[in-house]
Amino acid sequence: MDAVDIRGVIFDLDGTLLNTLDDLAGAMNYVLQRCKLPVHPVDAYRYFIGDGVDMLVKRVLPSSAQDDKTFKRIKDAFIKRYQEYWCVKTTPYDGIEEMFDALHEKNLFLAILSNKPHLITNETVRHFFGTRHFTACIGYGIFPKKPDPEAALYIASSMGIAPEKCLYVGDTGTDMQTAAAAGMPRVGVLWGFREENELWENGAQWVVSWPSEVVDIVGNSVLVA
Repeated sequence: MDAVDIRGVIFDLDGTLLNTLDDLAGAMNYVLQRCKLPVHPVDAYRYFIGDGVDMLVKRVLPSSAQDDKTFKRIKDAFIKRYQEYWCVKTTPYDGIEEMFDALHEKNLFLAILSNKPHLITNETVRHFFGTRHFTACIGYGIFPKKPDPEAALYIASSMGIAPEKCLYVGDTGTDMQTAAAAGMPRVGVLWGFREENELWENGAQWVVSWPSEVVDIVGNSVLVA
């Protein structure tokens, strides 16, 4: 077993800190319905979300509606709708605030990295968590979207810590790929949008069921996988 000296933690947002599924699905299904296109069950959005707005739009559109004009119309309408209705049902997962408090007691740097557009990411974080927790909060548009590791590496640098001392916590294979590419120890969470096998298959080194287990990993500082 190898010791891991954790000095900071980067969190994904959707499916890791916040359950945004209903509001994202609701906004997109509203747009699809208005455009007379097929809508999808809310649960299907677990697999549509996580790789940015462009990929979300591509995944929800039928093959007969993948032309550039339709794509842009659906994307623009979705962003407008979501900006108006992004916090109707969205809530932090149970135990998230307590996890933040416990990590702060350990004097760790905390940050957020999301594939949501940057402005929406920051507005969402301010609304639910304020600004007291985080050294950095970055959404898509400043750096390439995940799984490109550039943004994760920038965050670690801005916190003044080496990537191998920065724990990365997320709920999708994309998050695990991002952390692996950045050389960061990585935790997959089971309360989010994807399943356990996806996390292990994409490089998770721990998989946890409760936010308090993230604190335990930092406290034990031992990599067992």
